[in-house]
Amino acid sequence: MTPIEANKAGAIASPIIIAIVGDVHDQWNDADAHALQALNVDLALFVGDFGNEAIDIVRQIAAVSVPKAVILGNHDAWYTASRQNRKKSPYDHTKEDRVQQQLDALGGSHVGFGKLEVPQCNLTVVGARPFSWGGANWRYKRFYRERYNISSFADSTAKICASVDAARQDTLIFLGHNGPAGFGSQAHNICGRDWKRSGGDYGDPDFADAIAHAQQSNRHVALVTFGHMHHELRHDKTRLRERLVVDDYGTVYINGAQVPRVIETNSGWHRSFTLVTLQHGIVQTVRLVWVNNTDTIVSEEYLYGSTSKTTPPLDVVMNLG
Repeated sequence: MTPIEANKAGAIASPIIIAIVGDVHDQWNDADAHALQALNVDLALFVGDFGNEAIDIVRQIAAVSVPKAVILGNHDAWYTASRQNRKKSPYDHTKEDRVQQQLDALGGSHVGFGKLEVPQCNLTVVGARPFSWGGANWRYKRFYRERYNISSFADSTAKICASVDAARQDTLIFLGHNGPAGFGSQAHNICGRDWKRSGGDYGDPDFADAIAHAQQSNRHVALVTFGHMHHELRHDKTRLRERLVVDDYGTVYINGAQVPRVIETNSGWHRSFTLVTLQHGIVQTVRLVWVNNTDTIVSEEYLYGSTSKTTPPLDVVMNLG
């Protein structure tokens, strides 16, 4: 059933609220889990980079009671995937496999090279390539060969497409750590390289090809979300990175990497989440919200679906109850 058919049939009566949790980078504790639960979302999507193989934080994420899908990022295999970083590892790899420990902790909620069926939302979440660093060069050759038996972008694309073809729902959400290629080569573009002034498209080509396969297979791709590329640019402090784009199919792409995602203010700690509202399989609104220690939204910025793009003053609050 297409989103339009579902609309006519009334198959999805209520809006679905999805929380995107950007790159955590060691910023997660019980207060974050409580704030997420207070937002009363139907689904949470974690884009990875919890820390440098930060098993304790990943275990906390695994314990989150909200329905969730997770993908691990390049920092989550920091001392394993990279030969250079492996030399600096704080533990003995012959005795311990912290990448596998993270995967074991997350279990079925980790969708990298897999999928998660969410029938209560009439959605399937499809995972892109986990542990991605980004860019057009095939990195971590030994890591991907040993862990996933793949040796190229083509192998990776095929693995993601297999999940697309096996999805039980017609409406798909793609979850990646790094985003897809094809959205510009300037540093401020949604997947642009900002650590070199020359810029460059640093999106994943296999991710882009898998999304194209889904769209051309008449799957409805409602949302593609990822992180990795932080919103603050390294060499240009006059602007932020593009956070959202929409393609010709109407698919909404969101970079959720608000970093740092937890900040200290005069009124205490504030935590950021990107909230997406879907109805009949169509993205209606996207908001970046900040939540305080009393689980109150103290600031919100509409990124999509509203004529108002400004952030309200901090004394405008919405109590979550």
